[in-house]
Amino acid sequence: MFDRFLSLFGLLIFWPILLIVAILVKIKMPGGSVLFVQKRVGKDGRLFDCHKFRTMTIKHNGSTVSVAGDSRITPLGAKLRHYKLDELPGLWDVLIGNMSFVGPRPDVPGYADMLEGNDRDVLKLRPGITGPATLKYRLEDEMIAEYVAQKQKEGDNRKSQDIAVDYNDNVIYPDKVKLNYYYYHHYSFTKDIQMILCTILGRKMEYAGEVI
Repeated sequence: MFDRFLSLFGLLIFWPILLIVAILVKIKMPGGSVLFVQKRVGKDGRLFDCHKFRTMTIKHNGSTVSVAGDSRITPLGAKLRHYKLDELPGLWDVLIGNMSFVGPRPDVPGYADMLEGNDRDVLKLRPGITGPATLKYRLEDEMIAEYVAQKQKEGDNRKSQDIAVDYNDNVIYPDKVKLNYYYYHHYSFTKDIQMILCTILGRKMEYAGEVI
């Protein structure tokens, strides 16, 4: 009830912003759809259509890992990502019950399939627009870009995308799973409210023994 009421309220309040962003995407990134719709893994492993504003060029290599400055991301798309405005269409996904405001970010099938043992508990959760892992990695694109630049400075001759995928798969993704697993076993409505407020205000909070 909380999710559906708040998502409806958000759509009613933010519809002018949704409209403006949609117009900007159509003008600045012509030739493609305004929305980016992709199959993601939801509660209990069910697939659903996840909606975002499109931030990339129409033709790209399809990798799910992106970095700041990625040639696939348009200048407008970079701004939308930085301020999380590309996530606003997710309010619709919350309203119809496919997502929650707080929970693990919905994975693409390939990553969800990597979950093993107790880690699969996170699939019992409805995916969220925000959550502990989202807060900790709110500037994930920039973090990956800094890592890639550092590795290349140290003499790593791999392609930037290969370094980014390796860092995501072996460092960031396992840490996200750990945070989401903790969230599943330590759910708190008051913490959910705090996470929502921290997301909106760009603040940090203490969670699971660290600052996220």
